[in-house]
Amino acid sequence: MSPRLVLVGAPGAGKTTVGQLLAQRWSVTFADTDVLIEAEAGLSVADIFITQGEPAFRDLEVAVVSATLAAHDGVLSLGGGSVLNEGTRSLLRGQPVAYLTVDATHAAARIGLNRDRPLLLGNVRGQLMNLLSERAEHYASVALWTVDTSSLSPDEVADLIETQMGAK
Repeated sequence: MSPRLVLVGAPGAGKTTVGQLLAQRWSVTFADTDVLIEAEAGLSVADIFITQGEPAFRDLEVAVVSATLAAHDGVLSLGGGSVLNEGTRSLLRGQPVAYLTVDATHAAARIGLNRDRPLLLGNVRGQLMNLLSERAEHYASVALWTVDTSSLSPDEVADLIETQMGAK
């Protein structure tokens, strides 16, 4: 068993919104690894970062991504930093992965001053620009399809993903 689609991308790219929309269209389930991590840890992502640190969060993330890739057959959204781990990137190779790109301006507008995103505290736009440049190569390395969501509606993004998947 493997997911019908895996979505990767930076915070604010639309992974959750588009993933839920596609899951609904396809009558499959939607899963978000950050939500699964929170359920397993009994803490929010922000609290895990604060109390246990980013390395502990990333270790838990790799385990959850691995288990979910093996057990989930719907649409799966990965946390924005999950691709930083080579083990996770290895697991994603050969999976139906779509990379949702977004520019920093649109991402910042979508997420606002969200305190639940620990890596974006402070200068949100500046932090996003750093994350986008740091992670873009990793996202692209695992993706079969890429959609720039910056100026598109969720329905338009979903339509493009369906078109690209049909073309492959």
